[in-house]
Amino acid sequence: MRHRKAGRPLGRNSAHRKALFRNLVTSFLRYERIETTEAKAKELRAIADQMITLGKRGDLHARRMAASYILDKDVVSTLFADVAPRFMSRQGGYTRLIKTRVRYGDGAPMVIVELTEAKKAEKSAKKETKGAKTTKATKEKKEKEAGAEEAASAKPAS
Repeated sequence: MRHRKAGRPLGRNSAHRKALFRNLVTSFLRYERIETTEAKAKELRAIADQMITLGKRGDLHARRMAASYILDKDVVSTLFADVAPRFMSRQGGYTRLIKTRVRYGDGAPMVIVELTEAKKAEKSAKKETKGAKTTKATKEKKEKEAGAEEAASAKPAS
């Protein structure tokens, strides 16, 4: 009987499963969007939410608990500095699953797991680069127009 057994075994022993989820959580928090199978994603969602909740706490003990599970120190820093502050006003539900396709090799349903709050810095950086290009071209046009106006206004004044 399978009574009171939480979680999905995913055809792996416990050590392999723990390593799998540690790697998945590390990759997910690094890239904030990954593609995996639906069963793995549903388990990943709970673990990722726990890590983000630790990041929201922000104290030393929470940082050490997150560091004991996440494999990369840089990802732990990113979690506490960038990811967790985005979710301060939200109580859970930090991830979203988007069904994408069926894997060709074995017919496994694939999903994209992503954070519900997107990065705002990337969007504004893209806008700034586009704005900088137009600003530079606009400045050159304005300088030419200003130079022509000065030349035109200088002749009648003489």
